[in-house]
Amino acid sequence: MENGDGNKYQYKDVAKGLNSPELRANVNIPYVDDFVELDQARADEPIRPKTFRDVEKGNVPYTTEDKKEDRKLHAKDLGAIRTPNSDTIVVDTPEGTLYITLDPEKSKSKPSSPSTVSTDVTMSPTSPGTSRAFGAQESSELIAVEKDVERRRTSLRRNSISMPTLPNLELLRQEYLRNSQDGIPEHHQSSASVFSDGDNTADDANVLSDDEQTKVPLRSSRRKSTAPRRFRSEFSMDDDEYSPSNSVTSVNSLASLLKEKLQSIPQKIRKKPTDYKLRAFVGLMFLAVAFFVGFAYVLYHQQALTKAYFERVQFNEPKRLIRVFNKDDVEILKATLAVGLQGGQKAFPCLPEHRHTDGSECMEWLHNLRLYLKCLPHDPGVDNTTCYSVHWKALRHDVSPTDCFDWSDTKVHWFGAGQSINLTWPLDTGSIDFTPFITGEMQKSQWGNVVTRYLINSKGAAIIVDEETPLHISVNRGKKEICLKAQFDDFAFANRLTDFPELKYNICTSRDIRSLHSSIHSHRRAPLWDGLKPADMKTLESLISEPVWQIAPRFKHELQDATISKYTDDVINLGFLKQGHVLINEYWQNEIGDLSVDTARFATLNETVDKLHRRGFKVAFTVQPFISTESKNFAETVQKRLLVNERNSDRRIPALTRFKSLASAGVLDITNNRTIPWIFDKLQAVMDIYHIDSFYFDLGTAYDMPHYYRCEKMLINPDQYKTVFIKTFEKSLNIIGVSSAVTLPRPPIFISLPPFESSWEALRLVIPTILTYGISGFPFAMPGAVGGDIYWPGSEQFLPSSKGSMDSNSNKTTPENGIELPERELYMRWLQMATFLPVMKFTHLPSKYNDERVLEMAKNLTLLRQKLVTPLLLKYKREALEAGLPLIRPLWLVADVDVALPVQDEFAIGDEIVVAPVLHKGETTREVYLPAGLWQDGIDGSLRKGNRWMHEYKVPVDRVAYFLRKPDDLRFK
Repeated sequence: MENGDGNKYQYKDVAKGLNSPELRANVNIPYVDDFVELDQARADEPIRPKTFRDVEKGNVPYTTEDKKEDRKLHAKDLGAIRTPNSDTIVVDTPEGTLYITLDPEKSKSKPSSPSTVSTDVTMSPTSPGTSRAFGAQESSELIAVEKDVERRRTSLRRNSISMPTLPNLELLRQEYLRNSQDGIPEHHQSSASVFSDGDNTADDANVLSDDEQTKVPLRSSRRKSTAPRRFRSEFSMDDDEYSPSNSVTSVNSLASLLKEKLQSIPQKIRKKPTDYKLRAFVGLMFLAVAFFVGFAYVLYHQQALTKAYFERVQFNEPKRLIRVFNKDDVEILKATLAVGLQGGQKAFPCLPEHRHTDGSECMEWLHNLRLYLKCLPHDPGVDNTTCYSVHWKALRHDVSPTDCFDWSDTKVHWFGAGQSINLTWPLDTGSIDFTPFITGEMQKSQWGNVVTRYLINSKGAAIIVDEETPLHISVNRGKKEICLKAQFDDFAFANRLTDFPELKYNICTSRDIRSLHSSIHSHRRAPLWDGLKPADMKTLESLISEPVWQIAPRFKHELQDATISKYTDDVINLGFLKQGHVLINEYWQNEIGDLSVDTARFATLNETVDKLHRRGFKVAFTVQPFISTESKNFAETVQKRLLVNERNSDRRIPALTRFKSLASAGVLDITNNRTIPWIFDKLQAVMDIYHIDSFYFDLGTAYDMPHYYRCEKMLINPDQYKTVFIKTFEKSLNIIGVSSAVTLPRPPIFISLPPFESSWEALRLVIPTILTYGISGFPFAMPGAVGGDIYWPGSEQFLPSSKGSMDSNSNKTTPENGIELPERELYMRWLQMATFLPVMKFTHLPSKYNDERVLEMAKNLTLLRQKLVTPLLLKYKREALEAGLPLIRPLWLVADVDVALPVQDEFAIGDEIVVAPVLHKGETTREVYLPAGLWQDGIDGSLRKGNRWMHEYKVPVDRVAYFLRKPDDLRFK
């Protein structure tokens, strides 16, 4: 190797420590931070800052290049610093461990932290044991250099510290190993230092003299490069590019030096921290991709197995899942068909002999079920309703076709069918287990007195079940669904029309619930007014505009001529109520089934009826198809075989049952052609003798039929009996109402609500029940008596009970029959609600309370009904006869918003009046929803904005909340 003058230096082993005189006297060992490398830097390249050293200029021969000032080396520039004793500093460098012994003079005033002090390792030739202190000139130069370094360090690519060259490290390593056996090496006891890594040995050839100890101990041979200097990457690991001359070291900042030290470590040997965020992100991305791939796979196979029928119906055969969509491709109905079918059986196309010729799609689950799907023809020009037929046929007696309509995935409400103790409005808010779909008593967890095989949901889909299906219905039986099941039994569906059960129904769809309901119940092709006589229209109007006075004592002996006369006298004395119809219960006979007046109690009934006619009253008698075994007609009917007989027995033996207070009674067989004239002759005789105006048919429920009934003609179910009975006499007799029905009777016949006891709970059932009747296709409904109905002995669950009162007068009873009056507040709230219903029926007169407040309220409500309510009811009567729309309508028929769907304590008359009565005891405020539009408050006359809820709306005890629709431009007048 040559130096700057071209001389070649020979290197020898170091015999002693770095501070030995021999080493210091050897001038051929260049300094580790010698400036020879600076000659290779270009003019435009940042120069590594110089570290100054104190050197006695006279003792070292300088060339022209050596006139540059020496630089000072810091111990902290080499690595991590440790201080095992007071005069020794240990530096951990990447190449090994450096031991530095402080000058004896300097060690006396040892700095507080070796990491913050620069260690002088350059000695003056005249004073070998001491270092020359900085002068003013050197301090100024050092400050200037530090400022220049700080200005340029941000533009540098990498910072590091200067290190000894590898050849000298090898020499130092050999020296350390030779002296390691003597405990602390010799140079540790002097102001010298050495590197050691414990791997190699060194030669002791070259030994420095004591005169050379003032030289810097860290010397190594450095080859002066003559090749052009290359720019190295920050992440390069080439050894020839990684040089201390490519870095800049801060002079006085410990934090900066530590940071520079870390940055100087080559990238490939520096341990990178684990990037957990990146790993988590990659894992999540992998899971997301796997999920979407699996989802796409499942969706593809579901769609691949789903077949589209009739454009808007999709059916997945393996899952037996059917979906129906409207014209906007919105799912409006979802159902699981053939629920309970064992195993994952596959469907096969039907055999040719099993197919229908009407275009039905046919598929069969072998030896279990056969399914027919068909789109029913319709005229798009008439309406937007489309219907599909679903027909299941069981192939074994132990298979019951069951379809369940699920609403768990969609916000949908169901209406129609009927009412029960646990089912109100809408149907999906209640629950009932599988029950034969026949009329019964709500309080016994049966369906009510009116049922229709018609259900409609809020998305515009309806289900219409065929009347021949042995139907059982459940609602919310463990799941949010309505289930239809076809199953035979020994009572409701004992008469089997087919060998095995068949479930047949139609699914109809339209654009919304209002248009669908209007389309299904429209009577445009056969309007209800077709065939009505002027007398029928007059009766219909009189029932709407005039009250019905129900005289119904609890016991037979309480009903006499005097009772009727006294009751009508009290009505006349009121002075503000019209006369209307006087309805007398079945106690006008001596025994139920006599069909003749009990002359012992009604000796002057002719005179009484004539008196009522002169006063403007009309008289109606209650008639039942039951013949008491105590009746004088029972023997005759048995002899003539006019009664329903026992199944599987002699036809001469009648089937007996219970009815109301009767412990034993027979039932007239209305399917027997000999029975019809017998009944008609009996009733006609009563009309001729007593000039009775009309009749009310109390037909009971399906459960009032004998359990093992058998008629002359086979009935589908017990409810068909009342349908035949009504149809038989609706044209020949003047009938104002029936107690039970499953099909719409001919006007002016009204359908009565079931009898309700006198309680607040019963009051809250009136509105949901009458709304259900209207949606089920019965526009003319007759509610029960104001304040509750009076019941008969034998119906224990219906017996009236004493209620609390507002004061002591509320418990006062009528002197005539000892019947307790309903609670005063309950009676007032019931009367307020009944003012807006199609028919007002009274049993208890408001004058019986001897309370001026009750009487005054009754007068005001009567005036309100005559001036406002009755004209509107008569107006919408025409719409009911034409389109089948009910007089009393739910709010969703007025407001096309979802918020109105579950409202069950308000109703509308047409679309012009919204009524919101108070239905809870002691309350004078309530929540009121108003449909969109402008409404006038019926209490204070103010204008109210619609399409919103009114909270804490005040309703005094003698007022009722109602709102009249007004034109939208009225608010500007």
